[in-house]
Amino acid sequence: MINLQNQLRELMDRGTDRHLRLAVTGLSRSGKTAFITSLVNQLLNVNSGARLPLFSVVRDQRLLGVKRVPQRDMGTARFSYDEGIAQLYSTPPTWPTPTRGISEMQLALRYRPQNSLLRHLRDTATLYLEIVDYPGEWLLDLPMLAQDYLSWSRQMVGLLQGERGELAATWRRLCQGFDPFAPADENQLAEIAAAWTDYLHQCKQAGLHFIQPGRFILPGDMAGAPALQFFPLPGLDELPASKLAQAEKGTHLHMLQTRYAWYCQHVVKGFYRDHFLRFDRQIVLVDCLQPLNTGPQAFNDMRLALTQLMQSFHYGQRTLFRRLFSPVIDRLLFAATKADHITADQHGNMVSLLQQLVQDAWQNAAFEGISIDCLGLASVQATESGTVSHNGETIPALRGARLSDGAPLTVYPGEVPPRLPGPQFWQEQGFQFEQFRPRAHTTDQPLPHIRLDAALEFLLGDKLR
Repeated sequence: MINLQNQLRELMDRGTDRHLRLAVTGLSRSGKTAFITSLVNQLLNVNSGARLPLFSVVRDQRLLGVKRVPQRDMGTARFSYDEGIAQLYSTPPTWPTPTRGISEMQLALRYRPQNSLLRHLRDTATLYLEIVDYPGEWLLDLPMLAQDYLSWSRQMVGLLQGERGELAATWRRLCQGFDPFAPADENQLAEIAAAWTDYLHQCKQAGLHFIQPGRFILPGDMAGAPALQFFPLPGLDELPASKLAQAEKGTHLHMLQTRYAWYCQHVVKGFYRDHFLRFDRQIVLVDCLQPLNTGPQAFNDMRLALTQLMQSFHYGQRTLFRRLFSPVIDRLLFAATKADHITADQHGNMVSLLQQLVQDAWQNAAFEGISIDCLGLASVQATESGTVSHNGETIPALRGARLSDGAPLTVYPGEVPPRLPGPQFWQEQGFQFEQFRPRAHTTDQPLPHIRLDAALEFLLGDKLR
């Protein structure tokens, strides 16, 4: 009964356009949890010193206040905002713990309407903002819904080149002599699946992003379940096509296909159905710096992951019918995170590089006629900009505390390429940036940021007029 009431209330809010569900999308380590924590912190402190000059409803002094309200889905964990804030304001400050499951938070934004029909009906209005957080690893499973087991296997085995091929050496060795048409041996399948899982963990540690199945990395309460004990089948081109087309029941191949299908149907599709079909706005967070730091394979791997990922969302112009029954994303913001980890003169290059990275996804979304933008931001600013003298020349620099040991550091991290880097970049220039820990703050100060207000204006500004 309560669930039905929540659904009816959401339907009414959607009909009057007073409910907005925001997708905070990003690969692992892109900064989703820090972004949500800072966004909520800025809004809750809108009357207590939050620095949001580019957010028009704040600049015009029409945002009266923001408060947390109970989320509608009582079966989903609450976003750990208080824990994240405690970590950022601790001594010494630390970054919020990365997400290990699905969580939500809902805010109520009370404002004075300006240019809408609402101002003729009431003095104030309320927009309900729903934010969903989830592990980036789980996100990359969504493209599996468009593949069967054999096509997924071909893609995964095809990626085992260069560094990936080296990391998969143990898995390859265990697959030698594996007969997909032999009677199923669950112990053998579990052993090879464990080696594939270990390979995925090594990929993540090496800075690679296209990791499937993502739930193998963060299994949660599914650890040890047969549904997480499958792996791609090597050597498909050497196997009889007739046997591959219809695997006999009780064979290794049949069991692998069955487990893959169950995983897609019950784990991935359930995650997609419950959390990805009702988004209205989307911000895609991309850490362009880490793969520049790691090397060309990591960079190209991230580009592949983003291209695959963005095919899983629905874009289009909003109508009343779509608001009620088939929500689509009508505004899409790409954001390059960690803008505070490079000097201000490189911000333009970072945004240009991001545009190159997401070009395919941008074009697909633009075809649907939606609003798209791209910017660089820092959810929580960890450095201060300055200059240093070097060989009689004044150059820009960053000052902050190193994440590894907390030691103060002044550094010029280098130039960010404005386009996709070619071989010369990796051979001659490369890139080296440091990880910084958050700056210390007193609890009565909102978190410092770079261009978070510009992101808020793009994502919410039109709904608060």
